[in-house]
Formats: sequence, C-alpha cells, structure tokens
Amino acid sequence: MERSCGSSTMSDSYHDQLVQDCQFLRCDKRLNTELVDKLVLQLNRIYPQILSDKEAHKFRNLKVPTGVRLAELLGHLTQKGEEACHELYRALQIHAEDVYLGLPSRRRKRGPFFFISCFSVAVGIAFLYYYGAESKALGEAKKILGFSALGLGRRAKAVLISYAED
Repeated sequence: MERSCGSSTMSDSYHDQLVQDCQFLRCDKRLNTELVDKLVLQLNRIYPQILSDKEAHKFRNLKVPTGVRLAELLGHLTQKGEEACHELYRALQIHAEDVYLGLPSRRRKRGPFFFISCFSVAVGIAFLYYYGAESKALGEAKKILGFSALGLGRRAKAVLISYAED
C-alpha cells in the first residue's frame, strides 16, 4: 500500500513496519508479562487463524521469560504474513496506545498535520499568556486550543478540550 510522508512516498506493508519496529518492541519495558498476554489473547480469541490455541499457550508460558516470549511472538507473526502483522498493530493500539504511538514506524508517519497541530497548540498557549486578562481574546484563544487538539493523543486532547470548555 502506498503511504505519503511529507513529499516522499513509500510502500510500507505492515510486515515491513513490524520488521522495523521489532527491536523497539523487544527493548520497550512497557511490554510486560500482562501486556504480552493481552496481545496473545487478543490474537488468539479474535483471530484464531493467526494464533491457534496451541501457539497461544506457547506464548503465554510463564516459565519462559517475557522478553523471549515476545521475541518469539514477533518472529512468528512476521512469518505468518501481512494480516498477522496488521492485527498485532491493532492489538497494540487497543491495549497499549502509548507503545503504539511511540513505534518508530508511527513517529515517522506523523507528517505535516502533526506539526501543524503542535504549532497551533503553541500559538494557543501564547494567546492565553499574552491576552490572559482580556476575556474576549481569551475566548478566541480557547477556541484555538479546542481545534488544535484534533491531531493529538487521547490524554493531551482531553486536557486541551477540558481547558477550552472552562
């Protein structure tokens, strides 16, 4: 599938992205035993064609260290193909959004909209600081903050929108 990133286009499959992200995922301490189990269960219960009961049992074996199980799971999914890699990304997005958004393949694809959002947040904060005493200008600055939350993560969006509503 073609993806646009800035002015360049690149063809990145989920498989290619997972190969690129594997090292990051193996080193990320947020992927603890509980989270790896959630990912395995998600893939097993919803997509048994990707991860059978026998395979899920293997990847949930607590006698094997979590890092080893995770490395084996990632290797297994890359061998299974494009759909398996895509479903791992969906499971990561559901169960560990902070890890998902921090992946090297995700950070690279934020593109210009992300940077425009960051700039608009900075402008909104500058308006609040500069025109803090004037209520009309403050109202305008809060509107800008509300709109600037569109491209941000769930937590940052909640903070900005709650401030804009006050």
